[in-house]
Amino acid sequence: MPFCQVWLSCADKAEADKIAQALLDKRLIACAKQLPVKSTFSWEGKTAKSEETWMSMESREDLFEEIEAEVAKLHSYDTFVLTATPITKISKEAETWTKESLK
Repeated sequence: MPFCQVWLSCADKAEADKIAQALLDKRLIACAKQLPVKSTFSWEGKTAKSEETWMSMESREDLFEEIEAEVAKLHSYDTFVLTATPITKISKEAETWTKESLK
């Protein structure tokens, strides 16, 4: 099954940490990386700005729906943005580690 990079913006680091730990515990992701970001977006007909934490996570495409369901339980936003990008190449060592880390 193909690997993917899963992307998620969170309200803050605490929320990102909580979601990352839950996904790791369920072996839905192999790793989560976090970065602070400033977001500018359209919301309810207006332009809004927010400081958020953005996560990048390694997983498999077939686990996306399970990841989405878990995020829905834990995320503070009514409308969260969860996306996945296919990974077309990966080093052999990282491939082995990712396979072993996921369910």
